[in-house]
Amino acid sequence: MARVRPGSERGASRSSSSATAGGDPGEPGEPGEPGARSSAAQALGAVWREHRAGALERLNLIEHAVSALTAGELDERLRVQAQRAAHSLIGSVGTFGFIHASEVARELELALADPLPARAQAMSSLIAVVHRELQGQALAPVAAQSIAPVDNRSPAGDRLRVLVVDDDRELCERIVAEASSRDMCCDSAASPLQARALCAERPPAIVLLDLTFPPDGMKDAYALLSELSAATPPIPVLVLTGTGAFTDRVQAVRCGSRAFLSKTLQPADVLDAVEQFVARDRLAATRVLIVDDDPSVLDAMRALLQPHDLEVWTLADPLRFWDTLEHVVPELLILDVNMPAINGPELCRTVRNDPRWSRLAVIVATTHTDTATIEEVFSAGADDYIAKPIVGPELVNRVANRLERVRLYRAQAETDYLTGLANRAKSDEGLTRLAALADRFSEPLAVAMLDIDRFKLVNDGHGHAVGDSVLRRLGEHLRRDFRGDDVVGRWGGEEFIVGMYGMTRENGVKRLADTLERFGEEEFTDSQGTLRVSFSAGVAEYPLDGRDLRTVSRVADDALYRAKKAGRGRVLAARTDDETGRPAAQ
Repeated sequence: MARVRPGSERGASRSSSSATAGGDPGEPGEPGEPGARSSAAQALGAVWREHRAGALERLNLIEHAVSALTAGELDERLRVQAQRAAHSLIGSVGTFGFIHASEVARELELALADPLPARAQAMSSLIAVVHRELQGQALAPVAAQSIAPVDNRSPAGDRLRVLVVDDDRELCERIVAEASSRDMCCDSAASPLQARALCAERPPAIVLLDLTFPPDGMKDAYALLSELSAATPPIPVLVLTGTGAFTDRVQAVRCGSRAFLSKTLQPADVLDAVEQFVARDRLAATRVLIVDDDPSVLDAMRALLQPHDLEVWTLADPLRFWDTLEHVVPELLILDVNMPAINGPELCRTVRNDPRWSRLAVIVATTHTDTATIEEVFSAGADDYIAKPIVGPELVNRVANRLERVRLYRAQAETDYLTGLANRAKSDEGLTRLAALADRFSEPLAVAMLDIDRFKLVNDGHGHAVGDSVLRRLGEHLRRDFRGDDVVGRWGGEEFIVGMYGMTRENGVKRLADTLERFGEEEFTDSQGTLRVSFSAGVAEYPLDGRDLRTVSRVADDALYRAKKAGRGRVLAARTDDETGRPAAQ
């Protein structure tokens, strides 16, 4: 990932976990056996080898200050420098596994706050302890769970693999059938034991788990839930059960459940929840900006977070913070409390005072966890704090928790809850992006407006539940039929919009006509019988039909109106020779 340091060029390219440990297995700071090291452990070992000399220089500075104290020559400038060096060692060496050295450095920091000549000898002894520790071998960092969920795919293609664990055979069959209609790969297991075998053979991307199985009741189900949540990488589990007791919900959360779904939901609603969960966790790569004046801490945190599919940016000069913030546009900030010129809480308040960044997630890192410091951190507007020295799993877990909330808020703000498609604001944003690409590369952009035919009659005659089902199903067809870089959104009510980059309006008509044909074969059933529903659509082309998206959308809407007037159930292009109203499928 790109690193930002004072005087360095600000790179924009993403990099993988490229830092690796070199040298002999016995080198200080190279934890564990070579074959057993995780990529994070290897990277952390390499970072320590790079920064060990700097840690020893700080220790030498402290030793120089103690010598001056013994000689009665310690001035305030040297005392402050030495105290700051001890403060820096607390966070840095502890992160690399030298826990005892970190604790001793904390004693030195306290002693240097009010240095007395009578304590000089004891301080020298403490310095010797730190020096011996840093010449030894660092402890292996504990492996942390992955932030990004596993994306397990079917061997036959890129279908989402779901596992339903339930002894209700009929329910499993209904969910499997619904999944098949959505092009998902869905297996079922009648017991946790069978589920374990299936997970070992073909790990699913997500598990739907009932909590009640005879003869042990919930015990085995909770055990399976804990095992899947603790797996490497973890397999997300959505609990699907008929019990709604609060105690069951709490226990499910403790065991790692990611959601709690009632069995009263229809299979379509259950799989809607699955798709929304997966979509939320497959958002674009998340950018994290870390601000700390200690380069060794920056590199260590980058090494710990980088293997988790994050873009990690670091900054050692807080005076360059605002320019870097606007360049990186992160989803999460990690700010050190104690920095020269501008401290972490001050940066946090600056961020919170700007409406553009008011919802940005902020974690503050601090070596001091006393009540006054923590109150200052939260008063500044931070979402969380982490104590230094940084422990790998704790850092990853706290970042994961913050990012999960960021993704949830983003999904809620950008997604239509019923169809899972982009809402109007997000659709506008996507179309603007595609229009910019069309301008840059002289490519066409087809924009289609869709409207479900006689939708009010569906709601009035068959009920809003059937109407909602129609909307959901059309959303599923649109998601399946259009590429990931297309814009597909619910414009409002029964109206949808589709943006197709690189396509003329004629090609857009053909694609939508295929969707119309498949959607028209869907049957919706209620107590009054079965009905089929169609939609009408109009397609315009940017920039042929307008130099701005508002004009193009209006032209597409005019074509939609003509399609309805011509008899509905058809797709028309925005051109005069379509006035015959001939269905596009012909």
